[in-house]
Amino acid sequence: MTKSLVFGHKNPDTDTICSAIAYAELKKAQGEDFEAVRLGEMNSETAFVLDYFKAETPRLVQSVAKEASTVSLVDHNEKQQSADDIADVTILEVIDHHRIANFETADPLYYRAEPVGCTATILYKIFQEKGIAISKTTAGLMLSAIISDTLLYQSPTCTPEDKEIAEKLGAIAGVETATYGLAMLKAGADVTTKTVDELLLDAKEFDMAGSKLEIAQINVVDEQDVLVRQAEVEALMTQRIVEKGLDLYLFVVTNILTNNSVGIALGSKIDKVEAAYGITFTNNLAPLTGVVSRKKQVVPILTEVFSK
Repeated sequence: MTKSLVFGHKNPDTDTICSAIAYAELKKAQGEDFEAVRLGEMNSETAFVLDYFKAETPRLVQSVAKEASTVSLVDHNEKQQSADDIADVTILEVIDHHRIANFETADPLYYRAEPVGCTATILYKIFQEKGIAISKTTAGLMLSAIISDTLLYQSPTCTPEDKEIAEKLGAIAGVETATYGLAMLKAGADVTTKTVDELLLDAKEFDMAGSKLEIAQINVVDEQDVLVRQAEVEALMTQRIVEKGLDLYLFVVTNILTNNSVGIALGSKIDKVEAAYGITFTNNLAPLTGVVSRKKQVVPILTEVFSK
């Protein structure tokens, strides 16, 4: 039997890592040889989760084509967010909850995308459909993914289905979701010891009507913990703009206690962000009131503005 890899997007977040582990467990239960791997360094929130549930960290892979000929994708589909050599392997399956863009395959595949708050929510349903029990550890990982992606049910991406499934997973994992969830989010929101690279770790590239964007996001309990380092942050943003030929770099700093964000923007297309939200950037800063979700409150709005 040939081994297949399952992985999420570059600059992995908690959903990416935990959903890859969960899907590999599901496939192994079906008698298939799957390994969960990662395409980048983990953030502190995900490290907290894996440590809490005593789960093994997926190994880092630089080239998927050197490891396997077939792969499955979770939590993403856009090629610029995937492995650099994704075109050199056969994609068997995609389980995702994002928009579909820059994606095509030569062969038919299983593709499941649902407009829910988290990939793990979809995976829970697949476990149920296949009649496969979810282990206590994996339930904890899947619960953590939902809490992370929905900001403990406060994000506009959260659906009743996400919350219902999260509570079921919490029961399997043996944790009280509200207490555990707040501790988990606070662990990820402590940025006082992070390097500048780590502040911008959760970044995704997008192509919008021919313009190249990178949108990074970080959760905090106090925006000033990031803004006091604005000069350092902007230096790295500028470096990424030059290296990748970006038209816009937007960094969204989200306060998990107030459910508001501050945006730091650089590049030639800052005016698109201003038009999208009716704001004006001063010193490259602007408030993004009520914005907490990159997937639902940033990417769709900017896509529409860039398309005009």
